Amino acid sequence: MQWSHYTNKDIKEVFLELKTSPTGLTKKEAMARQEKYGLNELKNRGNSVLDILFNQFKSPFFYLLFIAALVSLFIGEKTDSVVILIFISINIFLGFFQEFRAEKTVSLLKNIIASKIKVIRDGKEVIIEKKDLVPGDIVHLVAGDIVPAELRITQQESLLVDQSVLTGESLPIVKTVGPLPKEEKEIFKANNILFTGTSVISGRAGGVVVSIGAQTALGQIAKEVSKKRPQGIYEKNLIYFCRLILKIVVSTVAVIFLLNLIIKGTNNFFEFSLFCVALVVSILPEALPAIVILALSRGSLKMAKENVVVKRLSAIEDLGNIEILCTDKTGTLTLNKLSLEKVVSFSKDKALLYGILSDQTLKTDTVGLHDEHKISSKDPFVVALLARSNYGIISDLKKFTMVKELSFDSFRMRSSVLVRNIKGEHMLITKGAPEVILGICSDFSHGYKKNEIKEDATREGQDGKRVLAIAYKKLEKLGQASPNMSKKDERAMTFLGYFVFEDPLKNTAEEAIRLSKKLGVKIKIITGDSKEVAGFVSKKTGLISNAADVILGEDLEKMQTDEFDNACQDNAVFARVSPDVKHKIIVSLQKKYEVGFLGEGINDVPALKAANVGIAVSEATDIAKEASDVVLLQKDLRVIVNGIKDGRVIFSNINKYIKCALANNFGNFYSIASISLFISFLPLLPLQILLGNLLSDFPLISIVTDSVDIEELRKPKNYQLHNVLPLIISLGLVSTLFDFVFFLIFYKNSPMTIQTLWFIETILTEIFLIFVIRTRHLFWKAKRPSFALLLFTIIDGLVIIFLPFTKFGQRVFHFAAPPLSGLFIILLLLIAYIGLSELVKLIYFHYFKPPKIQDN
Repeated sequence: MQWSHYTNKDIKEVFLELKTSPTGLTKKEAMARQEKYGLNELKNRGNSVLDILFNQFKSPFFYLLFIAALVSLFIGEKTDSVVILIFISINIFLGFFQEFRAEKTVSLLKNIIASKIKVIRDGKEVIIEKKDLVPGDIVHLVAGDIVPAELRITQQESLLVDQSVLTGESLPIVKTVGPLPKEEKEIFKANNILFTGTSVISGRAGGVVVSIGAQTALGQIAKEVSKKRPQGIYEKNLIYFCRLILKIVVSTVAVIFLLNLIIKGTNNFFEFSLFCVALVVSILPEALPAIVILALSRGSLKMAKENVVVKRLSAIEDLGNIEILCTDKTGTLTLNKLSLEKVVSFSKDKALLYGILSDQTLKTDTVGLHDEHKISSKDPFVVALLARSNYGIISDLKKFTMVKELSFDSFRMRSSVLVRNIKGEHMLITKGAPEVILGICSDFSHGYKKNEIKEDATREGQDGKRVLAIAYKKLEKLGQASPNMSKKDERAMTFLGYFVFEDPLKNTAEEAIRLSKKLGVKIKIITGDSKEVAGFVSKKTGLISNAADVILGEDLEKMQTDEFDNACQDNAVFARVSPDVKHKIIVSLQKKYEVGFLGEGINDVPALKAANVGIAVSEATDIAKEASDVVLLQKDLRVIVNGIKDGRVIFSNINKYIKCALANNFGNFYSIASISLFISFLPLLPLQILLGNLLSDFPLISIVTDSVDIEELRKPKNYQLHNVLPLIISLGLVSTLFDFVFFLIFYKNSPMTIQTLWFIETILTEIFLIFVIRTRHLFWKAKRPSFALLLFTIIDGLVIIFLPFTKFGQRVFHFAAPPLSGLFIILLLLIAYIGLSELVKLIYFHYFKPPKIQDN
């Protein structure tokens, strides 16, 4: 059953259709309906723990690393094998943890509603398990209760409901009993429906159950929660390159092995087999897991100091790749605290006093009131009035006693209270929408002009501010014992003035918007608040130029798919957005962009799960935090944008390693493999290949500490691996070219001398390529490398040059002391190699520019 079906029906029609009455269902009827409709609970058909675990072994990245571990074990490198297996285990654990959290989120959703609830069964009030509720049950709720199912309100008294968990609305909602003019499918407009998971702030209510379990708005959210998060750029790129490397390695080694058998026969079969295995190890980026984990762990510690806690390490890279950040305005751009901007009245103190007295949720000790600490209100407007009231106003509250109240009605758009002062005089105080209050006033003394007031109030509303008007009159000849009033008394009143409220901007909001534009990140506001409020705040922060450039959720719902997608891309501010539409916006944007989403309520969970990076704040519901990848200890847009910047630095540095490793490994792989077919000895011994890998990995690992070009921070998508693959291939060919040049120069030397000199040349070129590839600019004009990168480069260079001169290097790794003339030639080759690599890089970035991304 859908709750919207009952929004435009009166109570008698609802009872008749649900075959129930104010006395509730009989126990027998309730049992029959439970068999028909099932239990009022959220079902989760998720994966088992074993299913989640086995899913982690289906990645090509796992296959690649596992092969590397087996190869290392086969050639006797047990330490390398163990290290790689440790990395595999860490990756499996992280993946398992991520998916297991998705299952846990649904469990949290199932437990947000109190397990016991008051219902009418057989004409009596009884307490039952909330899972036993059925359509047609009559439920009674009071302040503090969580709504257990979708209810059509049948009675209410001073009812104020917080439904921010479903809609994101920043203010409590007043509900009504009567039927609406037409069927409403928007939660925002369904003022006679109580929704599952929302809470009663004040007053009391009765309602008839119209939807349970999966049919409720919360049930629809639970369906989305159980879905797996889409792969981010980080995972997609790694999988892509792992598949590429596997194909190249397997096919090339097979061809080289067969050619060797054809050319040289089987004389050196075992030795060449070991050589081929070492070649496989040389091309595998075995340090990649170490690089990734080190970079992400280092990044997560840095982010934690900046109030960003990362729950899924790979989310750091995904955070850096965000192109669109969707967020609510409340608490992110604004303080989420109503502030009284101004009071327009002939007597501001009197207006403040009457404004506070008109609060039906006000709690005081009435006669014994002496200080403001004895006042509490759940009405955010009155809280703002109290903050601006002086001691005299607070003291005057003790002179009045609440006698009777007329609750806010969405059709009347006003509420009234009857108070009695210490003299026994009765005062009727009414507050509400300015146009409504002006309509019931006849006294506009003190220079007020009705049209001017209306124009001023309209202008304030268009600026995104909230306006409340207030009026009063004395009621004569009321009995002291049981004074009475009615809606008929709300006329011929004296206009007292109006209040203007706003939710102030955070002082960091505009700065965060500017920084996001520099980073090429589009900010989109998705809020449950009104169009006027959303437009005003967005314009004030510089997000949009016209406050009217706001699109409503109900307008989006009417669009076809293509029109919807275009509207999501073209608009920056969305107001009155339901959870379902919010989720659809995220999914639509993901067709072209990497999307991050900041949310904190139950209504945000589907969007948090769908986004490439789900971001929650520490004050968010447990469900929202569980569904997210990143938790902000401080709800501030600047904190998120800084996190994106940090993520981009990490992404860029990991990218540097992959580009450098692939360029070096492929270049050396093909030159060594090719030359091995034409000489009678191995160009490098298996042990020398593995030593070279180890030495070159040290500076490569330290690259995670490096600085980054501003271009890569601005548009990281331009620098993803598939976009720079031509550069990687070009640099690999340069490496291959110099390997052939080396052999043309030294081919007459002894095998040990050639192996030693080639080892020195190969590893030095690999190390110095880091400085070429770390920037798109001339390497000597780029940002200064990190201290760690320089330190490990110097240490590595010294070890590479001096190790062959030591007895240890000669005995263990079979090096020969290289001639000084050979070292000098190596130096010249190294200079030429750096120069040519630099030229290739500059030509690439000049003529083969990656596709541009549209700016904000």
